Amino acid sequence: MATTVMASAASSLAFAAAGERAGRFPARLPVASLAPRRRAPLVVRAAQNEDAETSSAAATPKPAEAKPASIWDTLAFSGPAPERINGRLAMVGFVSALAVEAARGDGLLAQVGNGAGLTWFAYTAVVLSAASLAPLLQGESVEGRSGGFMTADAELWNGRLAMLGLVALAATEYLTGTPFVHV
Repeated sequence: MATTVMASAASSLAFAAAGERAGRFPARLPVASLAPRRRAPLVVRAAQNEDAETSSAAATPKPAEAKPASIWDTLAFSGPAPERINGRLAMVGFVSALAVEAARGDGLLAQVGNGAGLTWFAYTAVVLSAASLAPLLQGESVEGRSGGFMTADAELWNGRLAMLGLVALAATEYLTGTPFVHV
């Protein structure tokens, strides 16, 4: 600690001995060292190939052949099938629940309680699951048939909103004690 104090005192004395006050830069700095450096501009040149068609064909990678996916990869938590199948079932369930409420006056909880539509729901779940899994197991991508207004992302968001809609429909009916659609 004593050597640090002595060293700083010695450097202060060195400035004072040079005729400057301690803690300031000496007045005689070269002006050229303070000016910003100018950098040379970077020039990039591209050479044109003689055969542009073959070079562009060689530059673009060929799409990999779609190999059939295994059932376990397709149904994995991060796989393409679970959320899509659940979303499709939720969309059908939400529309069906509202249609039955409008036609018969039974609320969602009453429909689930009496079990009248349970068989219909089980058949629908099996058919939609098989129809959703078949193209994926054959190696087709999820976005393969996606285009225009009906995109793969739009289907995911519609399914998510239908899932939330079913929960909101059940919660509303439970809290109010009456069906959402009053006949």
